[in-house]
Amino acid sequence: MTTTFIPTDSALLPKTWYSLTPLWQATKADIQQGLPHNQLAPAWQMLMLGDGSPTRHLQLLTGEPTEVDVIDMSAIGMESDGAPKQIQVLPSPRLRRQVWLRTASGQRLAYATSWWEASHVDEYLQNRSLPIWASLARLRTELYRDVQGVYYGHSAELERAFGQTGPFWGRHYLFWHHGQPLTLIYEVFSPYLEKYLGAATAGIRI
Repeated sequence: MTTTFIPTDSALLPKTWYSLTPLWQATKADIQQGLPHNQLAPAWQMLMLGDGSPTRHLQLLTGEPTEVDVIDMSAIGMESDGAPKQIQVLPSPRLRRQVWLRTASGQRLAYATSWWEASHVDEYLQNRSLPIWASLARLRTELYRDVQGVYYGHSAELERAFGQTGPFWGRHYLFWHHGQPLTLIYEVFSPYLEKYLGAATAGIRI
């Protein structure tokens, strides 16, 4: 069973949304070709650069259902919201959704922000407490995940939320459905996942 939990720690409630301050950022060629293995380990590249569902991957890694704590559903109208530039391909008015992805036992594994055309949210997120992958899978929605950006960087807010020291790996991508952009998603993964995937990197060349 998937539940929604709103954290009571006011430091973890969003004022806007949590982006990384990058130490390094991938180019489109990096995303298409993959990164050197001393920069990002192969198992982490499958998570970061692959086109599979991260919530499904997290469930397979941990052996627990991936559950969602929804911490924000905000109408942002015509604003770009400081989002990646690809937000411009989404029709407005828009809505921003922020969640923690965690195990059923409560371990936070990732943070995600998504932006939607406001009129489509109820159609595709009929149960807003479900992971996006689960919601779209129930609808048998065919999607193309188009990774647009990969980052390695810092966030003081996410350090507190994850209980882990950065830097963190993050990415953003577009979901396309029937040739049209459905949603823009920005994700950051907790270093806790090294328990399952091994060390993310042997060293970053900035």
